[in-house]
Amino acid sequence: MSLGEMISGFSKSQEALSWTGSLLEYLEIVEKNPRVARLSHARVYDMIMSYGVEKDDEGNITKYNFFEGEIFGCRQPIKAIVEYFRAAAQGLEPRKRILLLMGPAGGGKSSMVALIKKRLEAYTRTDEGILYGIAGCPMHEEPLHLLPENLRKEIKEKYSIYIEGDLCPYCQWRLENEWNGNFMKAQVKRVIFSEQGRKGIGTFSPSDPHTQDVAELIGSIDLAQIGEYGSESDPRAWRFDGELNIANRGVCEFIELLKVDAKFLYLLLNLAQEQRIKAPRYPLIYADEIVISHSNEAEYIKFIAEKTNEALQDRIHLIKFPYNMAVSDEEQIYSKLLSQGSNHIHIAPNTTKVAAIFGVLTRLKDVETEKKISLIDKMKVYDGKKLKGWTDHEVRLLKQKNPDEGMSGAGPRFMIDALSKGTVKSDLDCINPIQALRSIIEHLDNHPRIDQKTKEEYKNHIERVREVYHDMLKKQVMSAFVVGYKEQARAMVDDYLIEINAWRKKDKIKDPVTGEERVPNEKFMRDIEEQIGISENASKEFREEIIAKVADLALEGKKFDYHSHDNLKEAIEKKLFSDVKSIVKTIVSAKILDKGQEKRLDQVVEALKKEEYCEICSREVLKYMSRIID
Repeated sequence: MSLGEMISGFSKSQEALSWTGSLLEYLEIVEKNPRVARLSHARVYDMIMSYGVEKDDEGNITKYNFFEGEIFGCRQPIKAIVEYFRAAAQGLEPRKRILLLMGPAGGGKSSMVALIKKRLEAYTRTDEGILYGIAGCPMHEEPLHLLPENLRKEIKEKYSIYIEGDLCPYCQWRLENEWNGNFMKAQVKRVIFSEQGRKGIGTFSPSDPHTQDVAELIGSIDLAQIGEYGSESDPRAWRFDGELNIANRGVCEFIELLKVDAKFLYLLLNLAQEQRIKAPRYPLIYADEIVISHSNEAEYIKFIAEKTNEALQDRIHLIKFPYNMAVSDEEQIYSKLLSQGSNHIHIAPNTTKVAAIFGVLTRLKDVETEKKISLIDKMKVYDGKKLKGWTDHEVRLLKQKNPDEGMSGAGPRFMIDALSKGTVKSDLDCINPIQALRSIIEHLDNHPRIDQKTKEEYKNHIERVREVYHDMLKKQVMSAFVVGYKEQARAMVDDYLIEINAWRKKDKIKDPVTGEERVPNEKFMRDIEEQIGISENASKEFREEIIAKVADLALEGKKFDYHSHDNLKEAIEKKLFSDVKSIVKTIVSAKILDKGQEKRLDQVVEALKKEEYCEICSREVLKYMSRIID
């Protein structure tokens, strides 16, 4: 396709978006598809659901695809937000509430609102999200508002078309004076939301309460027009360009709602409860829009403590928006943000993971439970890992122990600032986990708003992260040293399964080479089991657990492999690594290598490069390995 053809195709698609027709033509469209005239909350809910969902075996929704790749983790807030829109779409009370996302700075609240606004713009460009407004209306209002009240009830009964709202003052004036009361003369135009174009998407940011004018929300008098029209109450002399005006039928983001002056809050009270905006010298103006705000916990606590705010408190739908608590999701946040930079420095494996582990650890709280659990194990549980001795029910109770968990700690902004400094300072065109941890400590020491006690707590978490990283690094390096590591691991798993199956049946095993029969190799089985601390008394239960897992997978038509059981996988790895440990220690610790050792080291570097290390960081982590290997 040539450039000219591409531009021509784009031009034609734009023409389809600029449809204009009569009210009669619009009524025919609505008769065929009443969803065209749906209200704002229903439109946003339909938009979210149009991306599809994922469900578990019991039919419960586990994932809303709308948020995938944009918002990571935040499962509970996402669920609460969708439930709010579902209820509001049905016309229930949440529709008459301001949606307030409350949580710590950098937790993703503004990203959530930005996503909804951006996707809503795109949605109005699709056939599914299509909507229309009265041509020339400054509030691009629903054309069905032109229909008189005495027709609306009959229309609803016959055609199931619900009409809510009245004409804005400007369109009311046009109906009476320009169209002589004949609403069929009105023209209808397709509406495409655009934040830049100030149509359907509004954003209000508070500033100095002493100088900020409510005109930013509701519009103002156009002084240039008063001389022509002679009256301030003439709607042609009013500029309907406030954020609440232009956000009609869409979304208005109200940044830091709880910091604004009381006069702004009273406007929102009326809008939330009655869907009406009050402008001076005009009757109440109908507005169908979603008001979404976000604030931090300190501001919210201050707000609810003030008795004069009780009326607005009743009109707020609060959703807590804590920091993410799952390491795997947190890691995706850092990867996404770091990839947006123009400095394409290589990020070594586990760099974002160790940062994510630190970030999550700072947000966790120690709580008293019947079963003792470390912060590291708690972190694993929150990331969806199974913990021996803990049932799903006990995990749910653990998460409920501290409802404010995640409302404090090191946020993504802190972490990205630290990692960004590490990438800038690195003179190797590569940043690895060791440098990342150093950068976090340096950023922590120089941070002006973190007190000394918190700094000490965070440094304790750094030590925990180091221990976790050392285990990860040892496994990676050891596996790089083991030639054909994955194949050997699979073979060892297969051998173990043969042995425990014969042990269970009390059968003998036929040697495939000699043809001789022998009893199951108890020493081989115990060598593997002892790697993860399984006692002789507990070996029977462990083996039966593996056999049951094999049977379960077989019923699903699947084969048990190296990754099918976490504990067995760990045991196999430790067994393989113990066999090559002395070789690893000799090579990575040696200051001078012979030719054979150099060749082996080069092979290890190549193996690490296949795991997304580069030449630089593979050799850097091997140097580090020489200092920590025991």
